[in-house]
This record gives sequence, C-alpha cells and structure tokens, in this order.
Amino acid sequence: MTVQQTQPVEPVETPSRYSPLLGWPAAVAGDPPDERVPAHYGDPLREQRAWESGTGGFVDRSHRDVLTVSGPDRLSWLHSLTSQHLSELSPGSGVEALLLSPHGHVEHHLAVLDDGATTWIDVEGGTGAPLLAFLEKMRFLLRVEVALVSEVYAVLTLVGAAAVTDAVAPDAPRRAMPWGTDLLVARTEVEQVATMLVDSGISPVGLAAFEARRVEQRRPRLGFETDHRTIPNELPWLNTAVHLQKGCYRGQETVARTHNLGRPPRRLTLLHLDGALPPVGSPVVWEGKAVGFVGTPAYHAELGPIALALIKRRVPDDAELRTGTEQEIAASIAAAD
Repeated sequence: MTVQQTQPVEPVETPSRYSPLLGWPAAVAGDPPDERVPAHYGDPLREQRAWESGTGGFVDRSHRDVLTVSGPDRLSWLHSLTSQHLSELSPGSGVEALLLSPHGHVEHHLAVLDDGATTWIDVEGGTGAPLLAFLEKMRFLLRVEVALVSEVYAVLTLVGAAAVTDAVAPDAPRRAMPWGTDLLVARTEVEQVATMLVDSGISPVGLAAFEARRVEQRRPRLGFETDHRTIPNELPWLNTAVHLQKGCYRGQETVARTHNLGRPPRRLTLLHLDGALPPVGSPVVWEGKAVGFVGTPAYHAELGPIALALIKRRVPDDAELRTGTEQEIAASIAAAD
C-alpha cells in the first residue's frame, strides 16, 4: 500500500552551490534535497536548544533559490499574481505568499521582502527556474524585471535570541519571519558572515534542528507536506500566506469556496511516532486504508520522534495510525495547540 506524493513543481537542476560551511569542523551534510547545507555540526539535539538559549543561533539555508523583481510596477504586479496582499508592502517587511494553479493547487511558496527598490523572493531550491519562467510569461507590458540570482545571493537565518546583525551584515536585506530573521547575503560572503556571527557569540545551527522546530510548529514545506492536489485551505498557509480579503488572483475561487464551506478535504497534523522515523512520503494508514502521507519526520529534543502528515479530514483525533514503508510504525495525532 503506497501513497504517491508528487512535487507540484518539478525541480530543475542548477549549478552546484555547496555551502562552504560543510567544511567546518563536525559539519554533516543533509539528505537530499538538502545535501548542499549542513544538517548538523555534531549534535543536532543540542543545536535545537539554540531557540531557548540567550544568544540563539544561525542556520545556513543557502540551498534555497533567490529571485529579484525590480521596476515601479513590481508590487502591484506580484499582488495580482499571488495569494498575498503585496501592493502596499512596506520596505523591510517580510511576508509569505503562494502561487496557485488555476484550480487553486499550491505551485510555489514564496518568502518575500521589499527593500523599497527591489523585491526579494526566496523559494525551495530547484524551483527558482520554473518560477522565473512563469513570471517572465506574465510580464506583458508592465515595468518589471525578474532575475534568478541564486548564484549570487544566499539565505542565512537567525533563530532564537540572535540580534546582532547590524554590526555583522549591515547592508544585507533582512526580514523578520515566523521562523526567525532571514538575511540575504552575497554568496561569496557566506562564510565570512557566519564567522562574524560565531565571533559575536552566535552558534551555528544545522538544518536538522531548524526542520525539527518547523515540524513542532506545524509549518509546512513545499514538496514535503504538499502534493499535486494540495490547496491552501488544508495547511496553515491559509493563515500566513493568503489574504482572504484581497482581489482576484489565480486559484482564488477554490480558496474562497472552500473557506466559505469550511470543508477542506485534508488537514495537516502533527504525529507522535513510536520510536522510528518513516521515510518522507510514507503512507499513513487507519483501519487498513491509506488516509494520507508523511511529510517531514524529525527527532525533536523534547518531543522525541515526530512528523507532519497530511491526512483526510474525517480521520478522528484519537485514531490509531500506522506509517512507514510496511506500516510498522505506530503513530498518534498530537493535540492541537
């Protein structure tokens, strides 16, 4: 019994951009598609506790793709295309946005920042080229220019109490997001900025710790907690990346109709697992039938083995679930916050 999980956008191979931090002592590369950045620096559980420490930490997320949009029509244009209200985005503000299919299925998840002259967008690694191709087709006669700048800029994220970036990277565009403060730094300066952060008392945190925190907070990730049928209403993105009162955009009819009816077909849940982590995409089984799939599994410093799963709405909260390649792992739904 399997569940086919399909990426909403087929990633496109880009030139190698392995992080220089993979050469740091004890650094261990992540598993695909995160193999270009450190998963941890020797102790992922200790690194998770950076959020509770006095200094916090920083995460290398330089495997993400970065795009820029310039021109006087950039914000109104992006406003018309995405699920988010962007036409009056103030300089320095960070928001999430979605690009949907005409039927309302999630195709891209965008982290957006405007600095007053340029709009910066970062997305899942490998999806920048398809996004660029789509945006280029939608320019028409508007005064906008779009560029894929992943070879030039990279994302570093400060987590926890880290807040000394004015001295470390004063010219880097930055935005406050639910997961931390993102810095868009020149790719050639990633190691220099990282070293300055360490010298300031801020420790490196691997992506494994960042992902464990994301799972705990029930924040979805494109291609992990999504498939070709996912609509925003099934995910917390409805609250963080969708503006329900804005004007028309592609896929809005599905979002509005499902929101008004209050009956999305699936829901995102946090699972507690019995001892082991299932592979990404493993089926979630209830009473002998597949009712969803595992997105991201993680070992959490306090909660133990956990995972996000997208499951059918009708599955009760007290259901006894199983998952894994042979459904050998018992799972239970965590109580809602």
